[in-house]
Amino acid sequence: MRQRQNIFQNIDWITVLLYFILVLIGWINVYAAVYNEEHQNILDLSQNYGKQLIWIGTSAFLAMVILIIDAKFFSTFSFVIYFLIIAMLIGVLLFGKEIAGSKSWFQIGSFSIQPAEFAKFATALALAKFLNKIDLNLNKLSTKAIAVAIIFTPAVMILLQHDTGSAMVFSALILVLYREGLSGNILLLGLFVAILFILALLINKFILIGLLAANAILIYYLYKGLRKKLVWIIGIFILTAGYVYSVDYAFENILEPHQKRRINVLIGKDTDIRGAGYNIHQSKIAIGSGGFAGKGFLKGTQTKFDFVPEQSTDFIFCTVGEEWGFVGSFVIIILFLALLTRIVLIAERQRSKFSRIYGYGVASIIFFHFAVNIGMTIGLFPVIGIPLPFISYGGSSLWGFTILLFIFIKQDSVRLELL
Repeated sequence: MRQRQNIFQNIDWITVLLYFILVLIGWINVYAAVYNEEHQNILDLSQNYGKQLIWIGTSAFLAMVILIIDAKFFSTFSFVIYFLIIAMLIGVLLFGKEIAGSKSWFQIGSFSIQPAEFAKFATALALAKFLNKIDLNLNKLSTKAIAVAIIFTPAVMILLQHDTGSAMVFSALILVLYREGLSGNILLLGLFVAILFILALLINKFILIGLLAANAILIYYLYKGLRKKLVWIIGIFILTAGYVYSVDYAFENILEPHQKRRINVLIGKDTDIRGAGYNIHQSKIAIGSGGFAGKGFLKGTQTKFDFVPEQSTDFIFCTVGEEWGFVGSFVIIILFLALLTRIVLIAERQRSKFSRIYGYGVASIIFFHFAVNIGMTIGLFPVIGIPLPFISYGGSSLWGFTILLFIFIKQDSVRLELL
């Protein structure tokens, strides 16, 4: 009994408090998003907010179990957990139920479980376990290849489920590699590739390649030290030009039709406010109509009349913006930034390399969801369908994020025990 008391004494209660505040805010806003006069009881288990209450209760139970389990369990069985989740991702491809065009769910009675949500914490654990090896050199090509394989194997399987949004989340774990010594040039390369992708969709191919050629010539003449590397400059130019021409093929053959329409709307090629741009258009109206202090709890007209689809899940931030206004939106953003800052600070003070790496994995995944979800509701990112952590309706999402966060809280509690 004494050991259990020590475990709970060493918990970082600030992080736990931030978690429960966000979960409570989420539950209230799920209620507001689906509220109608026929179903006013917030404890009605037949409605989404009632079901979310069940998910909150079970998530609290999961958190308790994680805090009781020996912290070494997670590091010891990281790869076992990872491969079990990989098996689930394979299973859902074979036996899963298709919902909204994505074959990503196991149907269990009236509830659905999405393995992709659990793949996030499993991948963060496996990556931390691999990078925890003594004398690991992240600059070696073989090390990079294994790390990338760990990150993107589940992402590819999720992509096969036609769930592009969830697959993209795993790219955030590249930030963990950067923290552990990966060259920043790779991040800059990734940014350059993304910018070039957008330019290739907006600008005529011949004009864009002409600009790249002019840039290569300028680099050759302005930087004398690079003149001896003319072959390298020509090679990079050829690769870049080939990439520009491949963008059209990737855009037309890899992305789903609705994803292509959403990207075209985002970059301004289309203005289809009744089709692909409808969600973003209505989302902006909802958030903007909230003004400074909002319309008030349960008084959102965009919410009440279902103008924004998926408003209790992917577009839950619209409810916050409309009913609570700039003040409420600002509070949500501050709470997330406080949680992310707290996680990073705790990660940096870890004595265990495994715990530090895992902590950065937690921060990276939550940050990606937070930034992209809010960004897509205000038109900064295309609509890719990922939840706002702890706030959006959904059991798999809440379970996944709870497990992700509380494994890290458990790791930190062990550090405090050793001090």
